[in-house]
Amino acid sequence: MTSADTLAAPDRSILPTLSARPLPKWLTALFWLNLACQVGIVVTGGLVRLTGSGLGCPEWPRCTTDSLTPTRHQEQSWHKYIEFGNRTLTGVLSIVALALLIGIIVGAPQRKGLRLPTGLVLAGIALQAIVGGITVLTGLNPAIVAAHFLISMLLVAASAWLVWRGREGDSPAELVVRPGIWRLGQGIAAFTVVVLLLGTLVTGSGPHSGDADEPARLGLDPRTISWIHADAVMLFIGLVVAMIVAVRLTAADTNAPRAWTAVLVVTLAQGVIGYVQYFTGLPWLVVLLHMLGASLLVVAVSWALLSLRVRADA
Repeated sequence: MTSADTLAAPDRSILPTLSARPLPKWLTALFWLNLACQVGIVVTGGLVRLTGSGLGCPEWPRCTTDSLTPTRHQEQSWHKYIEFGNRTLTGVLSIVALALLIGIIVGAPQRKGLRLPTGLVLAGIALQAIVGGITVLTGLNPAIVAAHFLISMLLVAASAWLVWRGREGDSPAELVVRPGIWRLGQGIAAFTVVVLLLGTLVTGSGPHSGDADEPARLGLDPRTISWIHADAVMLFIGLVVAMIVAVRLTAADTNAPRAWTAVLVVTLAQGVIGYVQYFTGLPWLVVLLHMLGASLLVVAVSWALLSLRVRADA
């Protein structure tokens, strides 16, 4: 694309401009598929919890003592299929991540910097399988369940980073904002972890324990922890608004303003869903949407933080 074309059709994307030497389209598709799968397993994992199917397969790594897969005569009825389906998706994630790693080695041998992060995503999936097993063997201990969710959020962030880096070149990254604004962005990213952690405490104190018969709960007052979580979200919104103002004043010619505006939009949507679920008694479908929104927030924050720097060969 020439300079004239760029002026005639300005890029309105959140993502960076494609590198002068873009990756093969099939490899780019694998980056996106990996991200979609990571978000998807968060949703299916939420479905397991919200339908009380967390112990649909009461053993691990087998579904029952005698069978790897669900059996007709299991007392867990339809719950066994939901839980086993989520376990099966872990295998799909592993295949996609492995295909991505092989694809980078074969299709983009010059992009050696992408190999280790992709390998770490693959290792993270294996870790998730182990933590999932511990979750089952401990009877859905809410602290382990929370850790299971937070690891998934790290994998979503890593996968979002890979999508972004797949569009860039390998020259050193340079800030497009002042160092103080970059540090604010890092602070917002860190505070996102706090918001997510508080969200897991809310879930661990509410009615959706993951087991239809023997709920395991944290010893916290659901109303109190819900309002603490809401207060943290309000502070988060204030920080994001401050960032939007800062990047519009200092980085108006980049995609940073659009990226941080996307964070604000997702956060506000999450806030609406959060209040709806709180005042309607936590219907499982609304809670599931909230979990999807959490994943999308992680993607948005990851991309917004990355938008504060640029590579010269992009």
